[in-house]
Amino acid sequence: MNQTITLLDDQHVVFPPVYQALSEPDGLLAVGGNLNVETLLSAYRQGIFPWFNDNDPILWWSPAPRMTFRPGQLHRGRSLRKLIRKHPYRITFDHAFHQVIEACAETRPNSEGTWITTEMKAAYITMHRAGHAHSVEVWDGEQLVGGIYGLAIGRVFFGESMFSRQSNTSKLALHALSDQLALWGFVLMDCQVHNPHLESLGITLMPRKTFLEILDRYCPQEPSGAHWKQDWQWNDHPS
Repeated sequence: MNQTITLLDDQHVVFPPVYQALSEPDGLLAVGGNLNVETLLSAYRQGIFPWFNDNDPILWWSPAPRMTFRPGQLHRGRSLRKLIRKHPYRITFDHAFHQVIEACAETRPNSEGTWITTEMKAAYITMHRAGHAHSVEVWDGEQLVGGIYGLAIGRVFFGESMFSRQSNTSKLALHALSDQLALWGFVLMDCQVHNPHLESLGITLMPRKTFLEILDRYCPQEPSGAHWKQDWQWNDHPS
């Protein structure tokens, strides 16, 4: 098994096969390259994403197995169902991408920093302007209190980060996104790496082979009716 990390050219980025990713740390595949739109699209279509800290080079990852779920099939717990019935929040899509990524980049409690560096923010804002990156926003009045952002490529959505400023507001954003992706005909949402919070929502691990087969089949396709910028209502999107 290859246990070396590929050094990428800064301009002409060619990723190695993801099966060459390290097992420890899980999924580390390559270093270098750039965060141009074409590079990022190529990476995600191959099951690769960037993840690095300030003052580090660009690091590229493809962990296995992969945390994923089918849109429309998230577990909706009692507390979240109650919150939705009370409906105190307003939900929008693509109304405040810049604010969402800035909120996701804020240092969390018990955290030493953030992986959403200035370079990463600039790259994904460029992806948003190019029509590839999207956000879901949760509002309490005029205050942004939760959200999520990621990339839509073909019929797969690649989740990047989410945040909450009030209890369960990131879950509201995720469930709204899940329901809407299902209506648009998306087949999968990638959540990258395992954590207990995602597992509690019913998100499961998928073998690398299955994940790559889905990317090969569905990333080249175009979803039908995906008009991202909208105000969103739970009553219009029953789960």
